[in-house]
Amino acid sequence: MTAQRDLQTVRRVVAGALASLEASARRIDDLNVYPVPDGDTGTNLTMTVRAVSQALEESQTSDRRSLARAVARGALMGARGNSGVILSQIVRGAAEVLAQPGALDAALAARALRGASDAAYRAVRRPVEGTMLSVIRELAEEAEARATSGGSLGALLVELVRRGEEAVARTPQQLAVLREAGVVDAGGAGLLELLRGIASAVGGEPVPAAPPADEPLSVEAIHRERSRYRYCTVFVVEGKGLDRDRLEGALELVGDSLLVVGDESTLKVHVHTDDPGAALSLGTAVGVIDRVEIANMHEQAERRERRLLSVVPDPEPEPEPIVARSGVVAVVAGQGNRRLFESLAASVGPIRVVEGGHTMNPSTADLLAAVAALDAEEAILLPNNANVLLAAEQAAAHADRPAAVVPTDSIPAGLAAMVAFDGARDAAVNAEEMSKVAASVATGELTIASRDVRLNGLSIRRGEWLGLAAGEPVAGGPDFTDVAATVVERLLEPGRELLTLLTGAERPPLDGLLERLSQAHPSLEVDVQEGGQPHYPLLLAAE
Repeated sequence: MTAQRDLQTVRRVVAGALASLEASARRIDDLNVYPVPDGDTGTNLTMTVRAVSQALEESQTSDRRSLARAVARGALMGARGNSGVILSQIVRGAAEVLAQPGALDAALAARALRGASDAAYRAVRRPVEGTMLSVIRELAEEAEARATSGGSLGALLVELVRRGEEAVARTPQQLAVLREAGVVDAGGAGLLELLRGIASAVGGEPVPAAPPADEPLSVEAIHRERSRYRYCTVFVVEGKGLDRDRLEGALELVGDSLLVVGDESTLKVHVHTDDPGAALSLGTAVGVIDRVEIANMHEQAERRERRLLSVVPDPEPEPEPIVARSGVVAVVAGQGNRRLFESLAASVGPIRVVEGGHTMNPSTADLLAAVAALDAEEAILLPNNANVLLAAEQAAAHADRPAAVVPTDSIPAGLAAMVAFDGARDAAVNAEEMSKVAASVATGELTIASRDVRLNGLSIRRGEWLGLAAGEPVAGGPDFTDVAATVVERLLEPGRELLTLLTGAERPPLDGLLERLSQAHPSLEVDVQEGGQPHYPLLLAAE
């Protein structure tokens, strides 16, 4: 009979938490700017708690320990997104304590919150303050401070809601990205609403209404830089003797925002990556994968911006823009490179940048959409990658206006072509002039070999630098400066006096190379720009 009461009690408490989260999910989604502004934290937390509720509805367990395991597994298997996975560990840490025999009182609640906080911090490889981690830690501290006062569990929960409100309000002071956006942490706000629902259920009061937003979010909160990766990838790995640390180490090489939680038989993985297939392959290498969810975070961010901007007051109408004769659609990877293309077009004609490049090629439909959105009568397409050239040609053939392709096969070539762009000319004339300039530029790349290879007579081991000139391997080895200098020498034919270096998302050590160039080529002008492109720490162009 006691076990049945425990089941009913837990069902009621989880239902209260779920109702409170559901009432606030959209507001919490709108707050979501960290770690990426994909606008799904409230939704992910709600779906995670909903999975716990469903597990309890299906459970007929007869003892508290089994009930705790059912709750923890329901949270783990149903966890969505970064916030949902962390919440699953908060639930697991609390459930392990609550499974112990004894009265469900304030003292047990304090120990459960401490277990929840410790489990959450252990789950995150690099804990960040100003997030839901800070909020659960402060809740544990408050519960421990009040557990000895002899008050009831209901009274304790009311005080915890108060402390939670203070903790959430402090998150902008702890995390700069929140302070700049003028919002509190979405995960912490969601955890507070979950607690508010639990307090209501335990006290027998109706679920309180979600706090109204004081005013629309600021433009800074709406427009946030997106994740460098496109896909939020979540899946479960099941097997025997699973090594959490080993899988986590392998997954760290394919993305960020990584969480791997669970035990030797079941692991839940969350990672942001450009290559979900690689992440899934690492999972299948150690066990059986299930419950795979892949979300396009860039599309989520766009939907969030559109939704939030719909409530921002319209600005004063501006004069109708003058439509240019021609504009540019450029395929670009890296925020720094995007800024360079946009700055080159700023005073000469319109430009639409389509995100893409190596391993992330936009489709013909993506390019057609960019052409359609271009404020120009005609269009020039810069594919800036050999793998995008065919899609660009198809887009030009099916565009709603005259369009021409400049067959640039790299970002440096595209930037060189932009120097010859003039929006007052038609697309055909522009394409001819831009193609001449692009063809005169010698380009190179430095990347890191992903496996042992033998190319063009070069033996290069996995993890060593690989240098390419005009797409052909010309150097390799462990020393960045030696490999980069060899590539530069291939590019510097007589008459080339300007060398442009575009650093990638992982900035390479340039000091040695720049010193060597100043000694070997004292008259060479070297321009270093932050490109931010993935996979290639350095792109080079000689003009």
